Amino acid sequence: MAKIGFIGAGNMGKAMLKGLCKTVDTAELLFTDYDKEHCKEVFHETGVMFADSNAELASKSKYVVLAVKPNVYDTVLKNIVNVITPDHVIISLAPGKSIDELLGKLGILTRIVRCMPNTPALVGEGMTGISYDEKLFSEEEIKDIEMIFASLGKFEKVPEYLMPAVVCASGSSPAYVYMFIEALADSVVMKGMPRAQAYRFAAQAVLGSAKMVLETGKHPGELKDNVCSPGGTTIAAVAELEKNGFRNALFEATNACYDKAK
Repeated sequence: MAKIGFIGAGNMGKAMLKGLCKTVDTAELLFTDYDKEHCKEVFHETGVMFADSNAELASKSKYVVLAVKPNVYDTVLKNIVNVITPDHVIISLAPGKSIDELLGKLGILTRIVRCMPNTPALVGEGMTGISYDEKLFSEEEIKDIEMIFASLGKFEKVPEYLMPAVVCASGSSPAYVYMFIEALADSVVMKGMPRAQAYRFAAQAVLGSAKMVLETGKHPGELKDNVCSPGGTTIAAVAELEKNGFRNALFEATNACYDKAK
């Protein structure tokens, strides 16, 4: 019997599956997807077997990860509602789908972990927010749950009301970071740097800056100030970012993301 099953092998489901493949025996994994040709592709890429249906996957898995878009949740839940038992653990990735809402559709005895991972899980650098009632789970199950998310990168437990904020902070934000890298690279390509080299410089600057925040424990503002020499190039660039609403654009993006996530 497969221990961890994924319903859905799209961008996020596949990223989590491939992350787990690095730490879990593929025999302990299972997945399914509505596109059977895609199932074959993922199988050849990962070596993980796939089930023919959502119900079959749920019947063979203890941990069932719902890695599908929110608009198809109702269909998926109907597929598995008669298979799920109190021994199962449901892991939901959908923003805007509360634990109470899922309990209403799967039964109040269902154990649910709500989470929000992100696509950097594919390279072992994911950041996941998780929310669940620890009293409902055994020590072994809690270890399994933590192992699942540790295999994807970092994770932190948060109260459920903060899950929309997690979507903003780490779930959606990689897209903004990619936009920043692309735009920065375009700007230096305009100054003559070859494009491939520009992507490497910009991406490494983001990676290194993020590690500085995480590993030094210093406030981002202090680290920014350390780069800004008096009358220098960096403070001139920062002034232009402020003039063009760099911070406000992020606030507005977060507001839109938060409203949608709720």
